[in-house]
Amino acid sequence: MTDLHPDLDPATGALLSFLAAAGAPPMWQQTPEEARAGFRTLAVDLRDDSLLPPMASVEEREVPGGAGPRPARVYRPEADGPLPTVLFLHGGGFVIGDLDTHDLACRTIARDSRAVVVSVDYRLAPEHPFPAAVEDTLAAADWMVAHLDELGGSERTGVAGDSAGGNLAAVAAQHLRDAGHPLTAQLLIYPVTEMGADTESFRDNAEGYFLDAETMAWFGRQYAGPDTSAVDPTDPRLSPRLGELSGLAPAVVVTAQFDPLRDDGDAYAHALAAAGVHVEHRRFTGLIHGFVDMGRHSPAADAAVAETCRLFGELLHR
Repeated sequence: MTDLHPDLDPATGALLSFLAAAGAPPMWQQTPEEARAGFRTLAVDLRDDSLLPPMASVEEREVPGGAGPRPARVYRPEADGPLPTVLFLHGGGFVIGDLDTHDLACRTIARDSRAVVVSVDYRLAPEHPFPAAVEDTLAAADWMVAHLDELGGSERTGVAGDSAGGNLAAVAAQHLRDAGHPLTAQLLIYPVTEMGADTESFRDNAEGYFLDAETMAWFGRQYAGPDTSAVDPTDPRLSPRLGELSGLAPAVVVTAQFDPLRDDGDAYAHALAAAGVHVEHRRFTGLIHGFVDMGRHSPAADAAVAETCRLFGELLHR
């Protein structure tokens, strides 16, 4: 295992040591099916469901997608309404992750930001390369704003996502602005905002911190599909930082010190602010990519999640 930085959160370091001792091959050496199973083991099978935040209701349903209906899950917190409605897009490099792997994140956002959360199971690569995930996201976003009465019940809306889901949430925010349905707020958790960006954090945190450079490259190849020459990395649907940013909803953008995507997310926060968008930007020291699901292991991660949801809730309700 690569020597870890002394400023790394000790509890997170212990988790990384545990994962390294397990001896599983790196994700980029696995098939997509193996990677999905491994991620599900970490995120679902090893958790204690009794510790999940309770909800007033959790409803399984379908929402429109780009090529037909997609599974979705609606989380209603134990809070008096009407409430904002938030579309949530899960992370996982556009290749792994599902409604179950991000159940904790959705429950936490719903409870602590006081919002109804609609989590969408968009199509995954490589079976469904770009732009399938985008098409599903935008179809679900359009559906959400047309059904607010039956969801949160107020006119306040948001999008949220982590990593690849942060990319899709940023794309959705730009789409809804252009469609005449500007959001109330957006939450972008260590998002991918420019495909292929060469940053200092990508080099400094290339290995040893859960998400590594080889896996990021593997995700990119799966998402681009077999004909990479047909994909334009400057397309704002791939790289939302290269799109028009003025007039977007106020944003919470959070990054982690030891994340290869740190500088990418930081750059998006700065670009939003330069475009006149209100931004609450937090870079959490000592933490790594994926910290949103690590609160049960790390008090520092738990505190970062609490602050993130507080900031998002303040924007949604102000």
